Amino acid sequence: MDFKIGIWYGLFMSSNTPPKLVQGYQWIVHDPDLLGGKPAIKGTRISVALVLESLSIGMTAADLVEDYPGFPKECIPEVLKFAAQQANNPLKAA
Repeated sequence: MDFKIGIWYGLFMSSNTPPKLVQGYQWIVHDPDLLGGKPAIKGTRISVALVLESLSIGMTAADLVEDYPGFPKECIPEVLKFAAQQANNPLKAA
């Protein structure tokens, strides 16, 4: 983990244990203490949803890196895969 990202991440975590990787992914983590349990990008406080919303409005990987220092643009294909897998799950009735 990059030193700057580690410090940034450490400032916002209430526990000393790192979040768990979501099974089958190397960039997506899950932890109840991080962003209310929403899936996030490893080493950051950037949610998967924020990345998807940003891409949907036309932001590029370079835009995300510029706006969110420490954002690993290498995670984007995995974020899209995660979204596709979630979209393949049936919606639950309200």
